[in-house]
Amino acid sequence: MNLTDGNQYYLDPGYIYFSQRAAAVRTVVGSGVAVCLWDRALKYGGVSHFVAPIILEPSKATPRYGNVATAALVQIMDDSGCRRNDVVAQIVGGGFPENEPPPHIGDDNARVAREVLSRKGIAILSEDIGGHLGRKILFDIGTGQLAVLKVHKIRDTDWHRL
Repeated sequence: MNLTDGNQYYLDPGYIYFSQRAAAVRTVVGSGVAVCLWDRALKYGGVSHFVAPIILEPSKATPRYGNVATAALVQIMDDSGCRRNDVVAQIVGGGFPENEPPPHIGDDNARVAREVLSRKGIAILSEDIGGHLGRKILFDIGTGQLAVLKVHKIRDTDWHRL
């Protein structure tokens, strides 16, 4: 995939992106988590980016919450014809500031992603979770490859399209 073509998307926190065509999805995570799903057979994929682990009140359920975002992305994959045994996941984020005492919301975010994926029967291919660094990610839906750049400080400009 040529990353300079028009098939690029910047994913804001609290949103989900899915494509049946090659696309490059970028996002930035700190304590939030990005779940990248890819169907190895169909070459479809998507990303959810959530910032809080769980919401139990249906009237307030949005993709800002890990239990909602992760399950919704799996459902989108299902609705698009993906078979769960062909779908693999990569999980990124869940960091926390240095010197912040536990509990860490990043740990809870990562735990919820793992639990939902396990319950849905989606294999986790890789994880880059925890620690004190933020992460800029680039997920190539055409190939399922994920690039992670760890950064010491997430700047306001990192949250916008380039």
